[in-house]
Amino acid sequence: MTRKRAFNPHSYYHVIMRGNNRQPIFKTKEDMFELKRTFQHIYVDYPFKILAYCFMTNHYHILIKAEHDPLHKIMGLVNRRYSMSYAKRYRHIGRIYQKRYFAKEVDSRLGLLTVSSYIHRNPIQTKKPMVERLEMYPYSSFPLYWDESLPAPAFLDRELLKSLLPEPFEKNNTAYCMYCLTYAQNAEEDLHVEDMEPPVM
Repeated sequence: MTRKRAFNPHSYYHVIMRGNNRQPIFKTKEDMFELKRTFQHIYVDYPFKILAYCFMTNHYHILIKAEHDPLHKIMGLVNRRYSMSYAKRYRHIGRIYQKRYFAKEVDSRLGLLTVSSYIHRNPIQTKKPMVERLEMYPYSSFPLYWDESLPAPAFLDRELLKSLLPEPFEKNNTAYCMYCLTYAQNAEEDLHVEDMEPPVM
């Protein structure tokens, strides 16, 4: 029997989900749209907050807090729905994920800033950067912090991170973006550097 993970309903979690054998299962803009739509669909019945997300070609990162339901239920629904959609669109048989999602609790102000910055910097931390500037990568929440006039999905909270910024940063999202651009962060759970083709924009 699989041992259930400890879950703190008051914490955010850094979640990583990878394609099986690191295959590109989010390789087109249609795939990216479908993944985002999947999160939006599950959010309606099982609310959650996301502070940062980044969808790459063979994996995705989110910084998420479940509102009422346990995280494993939300992630199970998200991954199952996308997997079914992928199988239908590509006539794929078999699993598309490497294994069960990875989740690490983030329980401090600095941790939230560090992990969110790490997530947002993913497109330029690959061996060959996917974009010249982070705000140009459309499959991440970073452009939504960069330009607050852009419509954001209901599950994205753009208010918390700016309030956590240390001095001398101001408490606004422009300053948060500067924080991300200034500090190259590492996440203990994801030390490797990816080498992958950029998704179709």
